[in-house]
Amino acid sequence: MLMKGAVVAISGIDTGIGKTYVTGLLARALQQQGREVITQKIVQTGCDGVAEDILEHRRIMGIGLQDADNEGLTAPYVFPYPASPHLSARLASREIDVLQIRRATFALQKRYDPVLLEGVGGLLVPLSRDLLFADYIRDAGYPLILVTSPRLGSINHTILSIEACVKRGIVIRGVIYNCFQESEQLIIDDTRELIRHWLHKEGFLAPLINIFDGALDPDGVTQLGL
Repeated sequence: MLMKGAVVAISGIDTGIGKTYVTGLLARALQQQGREVITQKIVQTGCDGVAEDILEHRRIMGIGLQDADNEGLTAPYVFPYPASPHLSARLASREIDVLQIRRATFALQKRYDPVLLEGVGGLLVPLSRDLLFADYIRDAGYPLILVTSPRLGSINHTILSIEACVKRGIVIRGVIYNCFQESEQLIIDDTRELIRHWLHKEGFLAPLINIFDGALDPDGVTQLGL
């Protein structure tokens, strides 16, 4: 079980892998256990006003916007241009201040337990020219839940993500295997076992949790130790 007020980062092997949906599912499962969970989006691009991913989290959780959402704590940076955070910020004539993000997260930690922090794209997406998302969560000491799938290219992207975590000393708390696209059962099974093999080979005893038909394994949250 996590310490009270803990933060867990959620990232994907690439954009469009389902990390927003997974973040919402995990939050809903924790909410159903009576936990005072909240989600946070580190940076949202491609929209104005309330972050689209926060709206999706709340929809999945079955709740409306929270006070923390309206205060801007759950999405400290929202930029209109749909691109990498470093470029979207530059086009908005702004810079991403990581201390502002950390202050927002800390404020959430004092009010909620736990905080699920969703990243942007994959682990190596730049928040600025010199800071990658993986470096941010390493510096903050957050454990990671990694979202992957059996789609074409996922083996390569997943192993690269695992190696990026090993290099930085990031603890992978679990891998979510999101079967949201049509794939042959042979590929689904083989990809799952190969990812499990590489996790163990790199020293991670993290569980690999399945999502089929948009549903999380019933004991998924327990296995992740959330």
